[in-house]
Amino acid sequence: MEIYNVLIGDVERQYADGTTLTQIAKNFKDEYDAQIVLAIKDGKLTELFKSITGPCKIEFITTKSSPGIETYKRSATLIMMKAFYDVAGEENIDKIKVEYSISKGYYCTLKGKTKITENLLRDVKAQMDKIVAEDAPINKRTIGVDSAKALFNRHKMYDKEKLFRFRRASKVNIYSLKGFEDYYYGYMVPSTGFIKYFDLYSYDEGFVLQLPTKENPDVLEEFKPQEKLFNVLKQSSIWGEMLNIANVGALNEQISKGKMNEIILVQEALQEKKIAEIATEIARNKSKKFVMIAGPSSSGKTTFSHRLSIQLRANGLTPHPIGVDDYFVERENTPRDEDGNYNYEVLEALDVELFNENMTDLEKGKEVAMPTYNFITGKREYNGKTLKLGNDDILVIEGIHGLNDRLSYALDKESKYKIYISALTQLNVDEHNRIPTTDGRLIRRIVRDARTRGTSAKDTIARWQSVRNGEEHNIFPYQEQADVMFNSALIYELAVLKQYAEPLLFDIPNDIPEYLEAKRLLKFLDYFLGVDSRNIPNNSLLREFIGGSCFNV
Repeated sequence: MEIYNVLIGDVERQYADGTTLTQIAKNFKDEYDAQIVLAIKDGKLTELFKSITGPCKIEFITTKSSPGIETYKRSATLIMMKAFYDVAGEENIDKIKVEYSISKGYYCTLKGKTKITENLLRDVKAQMDKIVAEDAPINKRTIGVDSAKALFNRHKMYDKEKLFRFRRASKVNIYSLKGFEDYYYGYMVPSTGFIKYFDLYSYDEGFVLQLPTKENPDVLEEFKPQEKLFNVLKQSSIWGEMLNIANVGALNEQISKGKMNEIILVQEALQEKKIAEIATEIARNKSKKFVMIAGPSSSGKTTFSHRLSIQLRANGLTPHPIGVDDYFVERENTPRDEDGNYNYEVLEALDVELFNENMTDLEKGKEVAMPTYNFITGKREYNGKTLKLGNDDILVIEGIHGLNDRLSYALDKESKYKIYISALTQLNVDEHNRIPTTDGRLIRRIVRDARTRGTSAKDTIARWQSVRNGEEHNIFPYQEQADVMFNSALIYELAVLKQYAEPLLFDIPNDIPEYLEAKRLLKFLDYFLGVDSRNIPNNSLLREFIGGSCFNV
């Protein structure tokens, strides 16, 4: 038997040919502060059931990383599916669908003879616990696309069958657990014993599979319903069903039939209708003088603000845009993060006192000299721009802290109308594979940053986690305080962004850390057929990212 030198981090050990990464991980588990679930072997992300076949270098991935926690969640979903089919019986289930993410978990629905009850969820949870206690292996095999389509047709997983009709590769990886077979976009843990924290809760017409986060992977946080977020996600799903596009396979089908021009126009009309409804609501309430718009990166806040302003004008109001970024403190006074870099994401990076002084003066009818922040010099400037509000004037204020009352502490709550905007992707890959909202926003940002700032995809990916950390602290905690939520995701957009993003992602070399994320995104975009961007209206939110907008964005 051959013995090979294996470098794990900075430690070199010797292992026999055929030793699995799971076995090696057991020797190093005490050196990590979270559970090991994946490995990077010679620069390639690898599942733990794989074996060594020669000298190699290994880095272990834990549930405190994005790839690690997604692997955990994916594996927990497979266990849940197996448990449901065990308890209810395949003959009583037409479809279990993982819809979207709420309250640190997945909202799911069940269709068939079996209905969601507290007793059913209790029994399924007990069966999941039993499967985990058995530490049953999660096996992986590769089959042909035609065999996969036939397999999922037999199991009434028709969304997967449709997805593979447009599969470019000739092979498909199938995971099996105690005889239950399924397809998942991404990797799995080697056995069920890795999945220790989960719970099931009845919610709305379905249930929630509650799961840990990478920030606290060994803790199952309390289930806290997010009603406003849930309702806007549900409305978006209804729109998707109305367009006959609930998943990637259905979207590809519409593209292949040449129906995308109609789909684009209807989707854009639905968004414009929602913007008009928001403007009408603001105009109806005469006490509202400050429209506060906030949302995470790449939500399309700027285009939304322009389109909302047009609708406010149509309602007889005169909107004035205010960028909260113009109230940044002088650069030398900007707080720094733990790495010593300027932190523009925190509230302390803004001159909150000046902002409140200006806003209260405007509310009182005073004329105010308005500042402009020079991002090159890092200084606040006054260039003769003044503002005075009339009876029908209204301020449209855009900034990441717009929903946080600490930003606008001096303003009467009744005078503020808060809008939360985010690209809440309503499209799923198939029944059991959801598309994370963050993936859609990251792809948007890669395309926009390359076009407007000359930033490489590598640099955008490298900064993304820092952006996400800022959102978790400064935006998401306040989203339920919004008067209304607006979903800026377009059901067709990933099929358009694909053409712009793929060349940028292919440019990332395979010997740098960002390559693994680029490879993942390329694999994801491969699911989609491409769509020409020429028929997209010039006021579309998507134009903010791909170019050609009629607005200055």
